[in-house]
Amino acid sequence: MKINVLRTDLANAVSVVSRAVSSKAAIPALEGILIKAYGSKLNISGYDLEIGINTNIDATISQQGEIVVSAKLFSEIVRKLPEEVVCIETDDRMITYITSGHAEYQIVGMNSAEYPDLPAFEETEGFEINAEILKEMIRQTVYAVSDNDSKPIYTGSLFELDNKVFKIIAIDGYRMAIRQENIESDINTSFVVPGKTQQEVLKIIGAEDENVYISVGTRNIMFKIGEYSIISRLIEGTFLDYNSTIPKSSKTVVTANTRLLINAVDRMALLNGDKLQSPVRCIFVSNEIHLSCTSTIGKANDVIQAPVNGDEVEIGFNNRYLLEALRNIDADEVNIHLNGGLSPMIIKPVQGDSFISLVVPMRLANG
Repeated sequence: MKINVLRTDLANAVSVVSRAVSSKAAIPALEGILIKAYGSKLNISGYDLEIGINTNIDATISQQGEIVVSAKLFSEIVRKLPEEVVCIETDDRMITYITSGHAEYQIVGMNSAEYPDLPAFEETEGFEINAEILKEMIRQTVYAVSDNDSKPIYTGSLFELDNKVFKIIAIDGYRMAIRQENIESDINTSFVVPGKTQQEVLKIIGAEDENVYISVGTRNIMFKIGEYSIISRLIEGTFLDYNSTIPKSSKTVVTANTRLLINAVDRMALLNGDKLQSPVRCIFVSNEIHLSCTSTIGKANDVIQAPVNGDEVEIGFNNRYLLEALRNIDADEVNIHLNGGLSPMIIKPVQGDSFISLVVPMRLANG
């Protein structure tokens, strides 16, 4: 293989693709990236047996071929090369020669035959969505994906497309986030995408990307974002019937300024550490929200003004769960729906119904 390629293009591609590379893998080749040079394109892939990232960049190819090189070392070398044009050449011993200006490197590569094939992908259905909308939908829900492997189905989000309404639903047993948008697609489908895959989609979507094509297979999914393709396994299993968990009516509805409420909860959270989680006690009464927190290191109290319609409610929450719900709603004001002190809190924007967050309360000690 012998090629010339622009350093900026190569560095950007390698940086993104390397995010799918295993840092410690049973198969040594998986700690590398696969580089293929054919035609006028350089194809670069990273894969950790769960998620693969693949892209093509322009290159002048004098001799075709393919090689696997250490992702970490190759990325560092390319990033620090002095000139914009990079020459990469390999020989029969799998030695890779990298030249840019007066800088020269020789690194040991691996035969591409040692690199596992990315999943064979056959599309069963697919649809297109605006890139910025998808980015916002994932960002506003992925925080509620579970990190507990005891129930693998909840380590991903349910992607549901029905009657031109696209929803993403994430649940971890303590909170739930639902984000929906109307899109132009005639297919009806649902599947569960790993949280890790969604995080990579968030990182790759750029300001210049207009649309993302989501291609769904029997066991895998592909996100086509500009010149990048993310291929991931889908999570198999039965997802919760989330509609049945959302109360159909509320005994108490509170309208609160989102920023004021976030700041007040944040002040209570100062008494909680990573290991210690005392509930933030909230009392909704007489057009006020009274907040307090008592832990082994002290006490805190605060009050903010907010219209309260309905029954008085005293309820407790994990401060992190409540804060993450409020910070991801992207609305100046929220409506908080309550059904007593033991039922989940529902948080919605005052305007529209594109976002719903559910937070399960913590049991409060008497007094």
